Amino acid sequence: MKKITMQDVAERAGVSKSTVSQYINNRFEFMAVPTKLRIEQAIKELDYIPNYAAKSLKQKKSGTIGVIVANILHTFSTEIIRAIEDFCGKSGFHLFVCNADDQPEKERAYIDMLMAKQVDGLIIFPTNGNDDLYEQLKKADFPIVFVDRKINQPIFPTLLLDNESASQIAVSQIEKKGYKKIGLVSTSIAKKVTPRVERINGFRKTVRELGLVLREDWIIAEERNRIGEKLQAIWDSKDRPDAFFATNDLALIELLKFVKKNQLSIPEDVGVVTIDDSPFLEIVATPITVIKQPTFEIGKDAAETLLKLIESKSFETEYEARRYSPILVERESI
Repeated sequence: MKKITMQDVAERAGVSKSTVSQYINNRFEFMAVPTKLRIEQAIKELDYIPNYAAKSLKQKKSGTIGVIVANILHTFSTEIIRAIEDFCGKSGFHLFVCNADDQPEKERAYIDMLMAKQVDGLIIFPTNGNDDLYEQLKKADFPIVFVDRKINQPIFPTLLLDNESASQIAVSQIEKKGYKKIGLVSTSIAKKVTPRVERINGFRKTVRELGLVLREDWIIAEERNRIGEKLQAIWDSKDRPDAFFATNDLALIELLKFVKKNQLSIPEDVGVVTIDDSPFLEIVATPITVIKQPTFEIGKDAAETLLKLIESKSFETEYEARRYSPILVERESI
């Protein structure tokens, strides 16, 4: 069977080959609607499949970007990905999505794989351990945007929540509702993950500023499988918190499992506030008060920033991190 070419489409639509090329490359600014419709119809009738590999070689672009998230289990991560996909789709770019599981080795392997696939740029939720590779990519002027986490050197645009402000809002709201003894639940900070470290720092600072007692033994920062036993040890002691601040959705899940196991009532037995929203938090027995991140705005801005870098190839030596304001969503858990 004869391979259908762009010239065949042009002849069927009654237009020039260059006009078909403009259509395929989404350049419709000066194209009349009837012309666009004729080309679209000709492509359908002929079952024409554009040669994107040849197109990318000619344009020196593949029309793809890679997104490497640290942990895809977070609702935050999936919402960011959706926003990135929506924006890139409108701009004619496609996504490869990879999950690094907070492992630097896995992240490095994905970067190598995506570079081999000639992606035009990367959006990375960086792990802690690949600074040398980031610096190599910076020297090569490869477009990268970081989301949610900072690295030691601010060599790429970085977008993340104002984490200390989020903790300040959470603790202040808990104290406002009459709770004076506040504990914190976080996933592990062993790898110095930016939002976890900053939220704990913000918690300590705000507790002190409000004149509350800061109990270091009430601050849990552990792997998920150890959070429950740590909570139980605190609860079994004579002195216990009357409210908990969960620093992310995975920490909250472990906290709610502990609450259920001990047949506690929220907010009567213990108050709860968390960072990161999820649809299920509105419909649980006691809807949970949250500090919400503007995830769709962050994702859109990350994609827009990356595509501008890809287009302009204009890189600054250093970038100041862009911080986003947290949003309090009051419910019934405190």
